[in-house]
Amino acid sequence: MRLCSRWGLGILLISSLWAQTPPSPDALPADVDRGAAGLTRWLHALQTRASIMMITAHPDDEDGGMLALETRGAGARGVLLTLNRGEGGQNAMSPDMYDALGLVRTQELLAADRYYGVDQYFTRAIDYGFSKTREEALEKWDHDRVLAEVVRVIRMTRPLVLTSVFVGAATDGHGQHQVSGQMAQEAFLAAGDPQRFPEQIQEGLRPWTPLKVYEHVPFFDVTPQGMYDYAIDKFVPVRFFDYIHQAWSTEKPSTTLEIQEGAYDPAAGLTYLQIGRAGLGEQKSQNNGLAIPRPVPFASAYHRYDSRVPAAEHEETFFDGIDVSVNGIASLVSSPPDYLNKDLAEIARLAAQANRDYRPDQPQAIAPLLADGLRTTRALIERVRAANLPDILFELRVKEDQFEHALAEALGLSIQTTVTLAAPPPVPSGPRNPFSLTAPTFTIGIPGQTFGVQVDLTNQSPDAVAVEAVTFEAADGKPWKIAAAGEPPKSLAAHAQASGRFTVAAPQDAALTRPYFTRPDEEQPTYDLADPRYRDLPLAPYPLSAGARVSYRGVALHLSQVVQTYQRIPAMGVVPQPLLLGPAISVTLSPAAGAVPVGAKSFAFSCTVHSNVKGPAEGALRLRLPAGWRSSPESAPFSMARDGEDRTIAFSVLPDLVKPGDYRITAVAEYQGHSYEEGYRLVGYPGVRSYPFYRPAVYRAVGVDVKTAPGLRIGYLPGTGDDVPQALENLEQTVRVLASSDVTQGNLSGYDAIILGTRAYAVRPELKSANSRLLEYVKNGGVLIVQYNLQEFDQSYGPYPFSLGNNPQKVVDETSKVRFLKPADPVWTWPNRITEADFSGWVEERGHGFMQTWDPHYDALLETNDPDQDPQRGGLLLARYGKGAYIYDAFALYRQLPSGVPGAYRILANLVSLGKNPAFAGGAQ
Repeated sequence: MRLCSRWGLGILLISSLWAQTPPSPDALPADVDRGAAGLTRWLHALQTRASIMMITAHPDDEDGGMLALETRGAGARGVLLTLNRGEGGQNAMSPDMYDALGLVRTQELLAADRYYGVDQYFTRAIDYGFSKTREEALEKWDHDRVLAEVVRVIRMTRPLVLTSVFVGAATDGHGQHQVSGQMAQEAFLAAGDPQRFPEQIQEGLRPWTPLKVYEHVPFFDVTPQGMYDYAIDKFVPVRFFDYIHQAWSTEKPSTTLEIQEGAYDPAAGLTYLQIGRAGLGEQKSQNNGLAIPRPVPFASAYHRYDSRVPAAEHEETFFDGIDVSVNGIASLVSSPPDYLNKDLAEIARLAAQANRDYRPDQPQAIAPLLADGLRTTRALIERVRAANLPDILFELRVKEDQFEHALAEALGLSIQTTVTLAAPPPVPSGPRNPFSLTAPTFTIGIPGQTFGVQVDLTNQSPDAVAVEAVTFEAADGKPWKIAAAGEPPKSLAAHAQASGRFTVAAPQDAALTRPYFTRPDEEQPTYDLADPRYRDLPLAPYPLSAGARVSYRGVALHLSQVVQTYQRIPAMGVVPQPLLLGPAISVTLSPAAGAVPVGAKSFAFSCTVHSNVKGPAEGALRLRLPAGWRSSPESAPFSMARDGEDRTIAFSVLPDLVKPGDYRITAVAEYQGHSYEEGYRLVGYPGVRSYPFYRPAVYRAVGVDVKTAPGLRIGYLPGTGDDVPQALENLEQTVRVLASSDVTQGNLSGYDAIILGTRAYAVRPELKSANSRLLEYVKNGGVLIVQYNLQEFDQSYGPYPFSLGNNPQKVVDETSKVRFLKPADPVWTWPNRITEADFSGWVEERGHGFMQTWDPHYDALLETNDPDQDPQRGGLLLARYGKGAYIYDAFALYRQLPSGVPGAYRILANLVSLGKNPAFAGGAQ
């Protein structure tokens, strides 16, 4: 601990992990937690010790309406454990895929959690793509490893009730869904057993025995055909396994209780279902945004799998039969001491009185009651700690946190901590400009940088509070230098604000803001931990937070917030974002792999250098090449005038001899005596908090025996985002990225082929009106390649009818056999002879969005399927229309190309060359 300066009793730099509630990364509370709604939530929580955990597989699996009802309506402490971060899903909002998508979905879920009112945790499991069986998921993830992590989080958070959306059966569909249902039941048995995963006990965790476990009654009905498994689009025999009692059942799990999510929350002005859907709507990468439903009755049915307390066949709440009163905390010890019962009764009395006396127009009136409750709770904590009663201590710490939140809300106390553009002058006297801190600041700080931070404390109540200390907390534990500019006031008057300005300097070896979880390649199904301290957390803590200790009626409160920057985002204005630390120089390559035609004498290579230096930066970039390879130039200088600038530097790489196989190229930037061989990009999209995604500046050049027709002119209209244009450039083709105006009114006749990006019809509304122009382009001799779409495409957009159906099919086994239905079709013969070998080495899946029906004018060119799946022939359809060709491609070339899969390049080359194929020309219908 380092004493840095003085404000009241002092400014402290705390170099440890957060001892209490982590500082908020948000500049403002969620709209459902502001003012009276926020205080009401904490007042409800003070009256109960109820706690509930939901276990799901992916972000967006959760029952948000149920969680909102329990945390906001019932006051329960909520925990959401999500097994993976959704890395293998699709992305409707940005080009981020795989681990970058996992970061996007992590941030989306954290935004949703603000509506659900839960604390978020993850395991190390990775979404490796759509899985059709539970067995595959367990094989990939390892059963005991996943169970151990679920047990760890239960022991950390100690919920009374476990729940899951899934039951571990075929009705869950996705194999990873099934695993989450299985884990909830198995962890119910394992978490309280000290013989299970004893290494956790040795680390300091204590066994914890949840009292009840529930899972959502399957959504799909049991029919005479059986139960529907949407993963394979078939009905299967009715079989459910009870993992607790090790018993099979041929009946659908019964309904033990119904959660009335359609109930109204008067504080929020919404039903709990609406609050939950608002949270789900934050996860736009998967749903592209949702409408808030109407306020109508709605219930979710749950089945109880086991209970360690007497429980009726039908229940009203998850907590029936459990003493969730504040007095019930004493039940955690067999013979509670008299002082424990007495003090718990006093805490319960004060909480109940505060709830009865609360008026939204005079929240400060209950502040004395809340202060007394906080004082009593802290005094009891000291006695319980001395008596070594850790289970009681845990729950009292929860109560202390709830009292602090409620008291701060009742007094209207808040803190804002903001980066300023320069070392700040003292706070001026007189009226303040409320907009003075809304100008954009720098985006990312760097180790060794000095900058200003302003801390604003606000008191909206009629009572003055004392300001005892201001603290700065460094997440990595390293010493930052803090100096105050002037002497701020020592008290916070009624209805007033007090501010302090500080100069802070990051250590030269300060940790960068980056994921604490990594993996060496996209095939590994679980993460490695770069920093085990943060295991199971959504992200590592942000680098710097500021807090204040204030005193009301002799009771201390702690206010804290992650230091914020301000960024100008188009159409959103100036938006606060947590301060990030990054390298002085970042070197990025995108994509990380690509093709080089066999025998190439040279090829173009470029990389981007980004500066975070606060001022001019000059250096040089060079390439570390395979033996015998050269580049021109050998080294290229770069110069950036200011922070945030990029320079894209082009090289001509002169290989010795390109043969089929892999070659590694590393970009190295030299700046002020340091070498930089990695870089980051901020992943996300407007409306979701961005986060740095790091990759080594290493390019895998894959020698591929591939040819394309000469002189092609290719247009590309982006969809949700893919790397197809870069892949075409690898093939030495000129690609023009089309704007909306090109499609709606431009001259398309100059293109030999036009490619529509993935899910273009979902994110390009202009395609509805411009579709006829695209068909006319085909009719006049063009080649239109439409990459996969989902139900939004079922609108007769092709030259002849086709349909994806209600459940567009996918083939997720990337090794599934591919059969040529028309092996002599010109698509397969020129300029490359395509064979089964071109479908080897694929990653994650064969494809997504296979057509189910189509007009006879379409030729189905390929057939493939997963085990137990009907043969799928709608993955590559070709219609000769007029003089040209219309191609629908559900095969996931967009995933294979950036992974350097040779066959994907050869197939793409044939598709874009089709208009010049001698066997195709003149053969149109």
